[in-house]
Amino acid sequence: MPQIEANGISLEVETIGSSENPAVLLVMGLGAQMTAWPENYCKQLSERGYFVIRFDNRDVGLSTWFDDAGEPNMNRTYLSALFGRKIKAPYSLSDMADDAVGVLDSLGVEKAHLMGASMGGMIVQRFALNHPERVISLCSIMSTPRFIRPEYQLTVELMEPDSGTRDGRIESGLKAAGLLHGEKFPLPENLRELVADSIDRAWHPSGTTRQLTAILSDGDRRPELRTLSIPTTVIHGTADRLVPPKAGKETAEAIKDSCLVEIEGMGHSMPEETWPEIFRVFDELVERSSI
Repeated sequence: MPQIEANGISLEVETIGSSENPAVLLVMGLGAQMTAWPENYCKQLSERGYFVIRFDNRDVGLSTWFDDAGEPNMNRTYLSALFGRKIKAPYSLSDMADDAVGVLDSLGVEKAHLMGASMGGMIVQRFALNHPERVISLCSIMSTPRFIRPEYQLTVELMEPDSGTRDGRIESGLKAAGLLHGEKFPLPENLRELVADSIDRAWHPSGTTRQLTAILSDGDRRPELRTLSIPTTVIHGTADRLVPPKAGKETAEAIKDSCLVEIEGMGHSMPEETWPEIFRVFDELVERSSI
């Protein structure tokens, strides 16, 4: 996988399919590496006639880490977010959107369809706001236009201390997946292998903290999103405990003429069983954007 220089940092990038096809830029969520877009998902998307691009966001995976910036005080950051105070962040969602623009620039892609999951959905929203001339269509998946505090008990269960061991981290990853996945679809049979591969590729929790600070510092994007006139589809699971379904509704309500697709029983993950529906509505979005 090649490294590219963009926005003053190095980003790990991978492409799938022919560059002659319409480009789809995949942007992943909080603390997640580009490999969280499964290889088979990317392959199936490319087989539908797209040039698929995935990359590691800054501060995660094999892209540049920002450890010199230190680790934010999250208690203070959360309180500032709750009371609407200004938050000082090492970098912003706009910086992360600029990274994504740099990825397109490095590949010679003038415009792309944007697909973002969770924090990735927030980044592509910011990308569309800051660089609308580079966007053909926008697909925001299990994301939100503003920070909405998740269930307290879920937060407690997800924020258990780092065990400091590979096996302990794998067990924590399995527990988190079970909490977020929803109950309708089975967990992947190879989930342990997937979690272990991700940990072995790059373990960097402090980057997740800084990314979360960027999310909180971006505030409420709804007033800006109301100015967008980009074909948009919002996809959300009805069983999402981390980013509640109302967040998807708020995104769709904010963006003019957007289409909201709710997938019954989907939690804060994209099980393989949901891919046909995601691909179907994405194809419809691309068709709408060509009119």
